[in-house]
Amino acid sequence: MARPYSPGPKQFVFVAADGSDQQVSVGDPQEAYMAFSAFFRGRDSDTYTITDEPARQSLVLRPRLGVISRISEADQPRSEHLRVDRANRYLPSAMLFFENGYAGLDRFGQWFADLADLDAPPETRGAARAATITTEAAALEEVARIWADSGFVDPSDRYYVFFDSHGVDDDRADRAVLLQLIEFLGLERVDAPAGAAGGEVWVRTDPRLEVECARWS
Repeated sequence: MARPYSPGPKQFVFVAADGSDQQVSVGDPQEAYMAFSAFFRGRDSDTYTITDEPARQSLVLRPRLGVISRISEADQPRSEHLRVDRANRYLPSAMLFFENGYAGLDRFGQWFADLADLDAPPETRGAARAATITTEAAALEEVARIWADSGFVDPSDRYYVFFDSHGVDDDRADRAVLLQLIEFLGLERVDAPAGAAGGEVWVRTDPRLEVECARWS
């Protein structure tokens, strides 16, 4: 469960693989984000680690590997890893960590406990993720997460569009999840109109989808 951001100053430690480090004391998540953004953009490193020492939680960004890892050493130690398809995902993940720690990234993407699983083809990772989703509520939540990340509602209000302006080689893992969940939920996929990007997925509106996506808007 996400932990609320504690009032008052909060300390984080930033470390880069090039040997740079910085300790900051901040009053809110936005201030932490601004400090880390400057740290991140000011160097070219293999790895960046954000540590919340009192909470015993860390976020590790590995831009050259295309991987984000989240680590919790409190209570039951655990770590999970996420394959990143786009470079603009790293700083948003940091903001979620500043807001709600390890749990703040629950809905950020497809997390795997085994780092080796990230080497599987995107479609295989997507199928594995979809197979873990066995209830309508969870399926709708996952579909809404994917839509909120890169989608919009068609101006006619008849269709939900996923992967807006993306090519077929983008978001392959999420696309594999979405296509399986569309079938699982009995949603109606329609042909994209002429001129749409090749990777877009168009789905006819459904009351269940409208309710869930509204929560993510």
